[in-house]
Formats: sequence, structure tokens, C-alpha cells
Amino acid sequence: MSAPQRHLLGLKGAEEKTIREILALAVRYKAERKTLSWRPLAGQTWALIFTKSSTRTRVSFEVAIRELGGNALFLNANDLQLGRGEPIKDTARVLGRMVHGAIIRTYAQSDVEEFARYAKIPTVNALTDDEHPCQILADIQTIEEKLGPITGKKIAFIGDCACNVARSWIYAAEILKFNLVLAGPNGYLSPVTNSHVTQTHDVKEAARVADVLYTDVWVSMGMETEKAKRAAAFQGYQINHELVALAQKHALVLHCLPAYREQEISEKIFEERAPEIFDQAENRLHVQKGVLHWLTELPVDA
Repeated sequence: MSAPQRHLLGLKGAEEKTIREILALAVRYKAERKTLSWRPLAGQTWALIFTKSSTRTRVSFEVAIRELGGNALFLNANDLQLGRGEPIKDTARVLGRMVHGAIIRTYAQSDVEEFARYAKIPTVNALTDDEHPCQILADIQTIEEKLGPITGKKIAFIGDCACNVARSWIYAAEILKFNLVLAGPNGYLSPVTNSHVTQTHDVKEAARVADVLYTDVWVSMGMETEKAKRAAAFQGYQINHELVALAQKHALVLHCLPAYREQEISEKIFEERAPEIFDQAENRLHVQKGVLHWLTELPVDA
């Protein structure tokens, strides 16, 4: 009997072994980008199915696929019959016979899961309303290359603690055993938690002696009608000099981008910490390679 098809549909329920294998691959792909000759996707075509717009996710996956020897086929909602109401499972069964893998960026987590079930090809969650697993893997790579192992570290997430990025951080905290403190206003804390997570409305307490200060936009895609309401609610939940002063001296400031300066992060802090923020963005490419290689189930020297 063949082994079950590998997917990366989220960090919920993921094994530490899986995360460590992907990160080890990502680290090596970054270190040896100019010399590494691995081509685990040689002769393969991978579909990128995006119903949400993207810069970093699309570019990092397309470059990763090509540098791993494969071909990338980008499809948005208007390119597919999904835009006219074809069921996900029918699209999945067609693409599953034509391409070798799929990377999906969309709204509903259930759509990614249903696609994987019916397509029977490796499937990656490149963002849903529930999770953003590849982003958090790149974040962890960034933290560990600058501060060492994340286990035992204090990560402070400031802002919308109910968003997809925060939720993936929550799952990662349980797997890798670090301390995650989520700080957000009333009505914007996460419904998901575990023993490694603390939630608070006190942004200063969250930042105190933190190893990492992390934030995301206040208004995620699909929530534009709430812009004014959210702008009012999140006043005081900005990463700025006052907040950074409470963290460890070695603390990183990270942002998954795009950033709205003078909202979730001050202009001065963003520019001062741009080197680490854009290292974080670059690591999306290396992690995507790690994910794609891991999905092929090839050995690390393949």
C-alpha cells in the first residue's frame, strides 16, 4: 500500500518533525542558492490558484518552482470555471489529472481541504481566512537564523489576534513550545488557544521582555467594509519606539507585509527594522522551496 499523499494545508495538527524537515531544507536552499543543483520538480507543472491577490506569495512560489526545475501555471478565479460556479471538487478532479501539484490562495479553508481530497496531488495552503502556514514557517526561519532556536522564546503578536496569521502562530507555539502572547483590543482576541498562548488587552505587558515583536495589517483582505471600525478599535496597538523599548535589547521586529505605516507600525520603526523585515520577506522563497521539496518525499540530497 502506498503512503498517503503529502499536503501542507495548515499548521493545525502538524508534527514537529514535518516543520523541522521543511525548515532544514529551507536553510540549505538559502545557504546554497547559487550552487545547489537539486531539481526535485524537474518535468513537473504546478498550478497556482489564487482568488486573493498577492505579491510575496505569488513571486516566491513561482520562482521556487522554476528554480526547482518545474513549470508554474498561474490561474486566478477568472481563468477557471470556479468563477462561474463550478464545484471545487470538479475543478480538483480535472487539475489532478493534468498538473503535478497545486498551491492555493483563497478565502475558505474548506476549499483547500476539499481540493486536496479530490485532486489527489500535493496541495499547499498559500493563505486562507483560517491559516497562513507558509508565512509562519518563513518567520520561524528568520527568528532562528538571528536568535537561535525558537523553543522557549517569547513572541508578542500585536493587533488583530483573530486573523489567519495569528492563528497559525498559535498552532506553531504548541508544536515548537515557545511562548506566544497575543495583544489586541476587545473583540479581536483569538477564539483558538492552547497552553503556550496568553491573550491580553495590555499591549505593554505583551511587549515586555519579548524576543520578537510581530504585527500584521489591521484590515485583512475581505474586511475592507470594517476599515473605519477597525482603525478606531486598534488605536494604541502599534509597534513604535515606546513598545520596542519594553522588549529585549536583541528583540526582532517582524511584519508579514504589506505594511501600513503609522497604523500597525510606525514609519520610524519600520525603516529602522527594514533589514530584518525584508530578510523575513526573502525567506518566503527559501521556505517555499523547502515545502515543495518536502511534498515530493524525495530525500534531502535528491
